[in-house]
Amino acid sequence: MNRWEELTGGTSGHAYAARFAALAEGGEDVHGEARFCAALVPAGARVLDAGCGTGRVMIRLAELGYDCVGVDLDASMLAVARREVPELPWFQADLTEFDPDLLGIVADFDLVVVAGNVFPLLAAGTEAHAVERLAAVLRPGGLLVAGFGLDRAHLPVPPGIALPEYDKCCAEAGLTLVDRFATWDADPYDGGGYAVSVHRR
Repeated sequence: MNRWEELTGGTSGHAYAARFAALAEGGEDVHGEARFCAALVPAGARVLDAGCGTGRVMIRLAELGYDCVGVDLDASMLAVARREVPELPWFQADLTEFDPDLLGIVADFDLVVVAGNVFPLLAAGTEAHAVERLAAVLRPGGLLVAGFGLDRAHLPVPPGIALPEYDKCCAEAGLTLVDRFATWDADPYDGGGYAVSVHRR
């Protein structure tokens, strides 16, 4: 069981979607991740939303013209995504065991986005497996973009993977660090408690 399942019991899809809907209705910008990704690859590029949850990021990217695929382990989150936009491809899978062939997914993505604290919420010790699986579905030159919290102020659980450890996982999977930011608005990273990292295959 990963840390997300321990935290939510796999039943938080409706509540998670409602929280972001309330933020959007209150005038908050809830599309920073999609905007960040759109600045990295052109419309029409293939994007894998790994840990897609209720589909907030992927649905926006699809609206912007990207060829998107969403993968998540939480059935309650995927149920919301499928209800919102049933025509998009949503798959249930564990990222640490992700095999696109088994799902009929062509593994030549231009970008893989991992938002929503996915890496810190994996089971401890499985992060390298997830990075390896995601790196493998990138085309040469493709990008892995991951944003996650590094301290208790930015996480719903005690801190998990640290940046040096994450970078080591990426290097072992054949990825090179391109840039790192403090937010999805591309603010410079200054060593704070949240980081958005861009690695290239």
